[in-house]
Amino acid sequence: MKQLALGVRLRADATLESFAPGANAEVLAALRGSPKCPVPMWLWGGSHIGKTHLLQAVCAAAECTGAGGPGAVPPAAYFPLNRRLALPPDALLGFENCRVLCVDDVDAVAGDAAWEHALFVLFNEAADQGTRLVFAARAAPGQLDWALDDWRSRAAACVVYQLRELDDAGRIEALRLRAAQRGLDLPPETSEYLMRRLPRDLGSLFDILDRLDEASLMAQRRLTVPFIRDALETLAGTKP
Repeated sequence: MKQLALGVRLRADATLESFAPGANAEVLAALRGSPKCPVPMWLWGGSHIGKTHLLQAVCAAAECTGAGGPGAVPPAAYFPLNRRLALPPDALLGFENCRVLCVDDVDAVAGDAAWEHALFVLFNEAADQGTRLVFAARAAPGQLDWALDDWRSRAAACVVYQLRELDDAGRIEALRLRAAQRGLDLPPETSEYLMRRLPRDLGSLFDILDRLDEASLMAQRRLTVPFIRDALETLAGTKP
């Protein structure tokens, strides 16, 4: 995994190929494109729906195709605005020089004039340099309570896509892709068993799949329903 300037690592499993599109095929196609004059994109949707996965996947794809020697500007960067990182607004300085910049959790700074001004400056400078910008938030630009009209107008200029939640078939496909990345064969009956007994948000499903993978490696067992039943009992301390 590539170390970024912020100390944030791209997840190795965050690729465009490992994203189960479901009803989001148009979004995936737009992210795969690389227009010569890129229009900023804005992805929005609830938690555990794939926003961060897609932003990091776009960065990973740009890193694979990018070039440059020591000291060169990185072809891509992923910048989360989650307040837990406690970053100042001027932390954005210089990122407009990347070929691709993905800014996550933009809703976390809505109403903060200093951060919105920094985003406004970033937007303008990125446009001057032809940098591809992809933003993600829990809401569309027009649904957020911005403090600065200048930034409000820039955010509204993005092409907006809503990420739709996967149905059960999509969740099963997402589990299959996640397992395949780890070299696992996940039979359909195993996925269906997990779906019946666990919370259906992808974050919970992926977390338990990762833990089951570790358990299967230790036990040298395949992810069959009987093995998963025993493993879940061990992990949770109670019968599923």
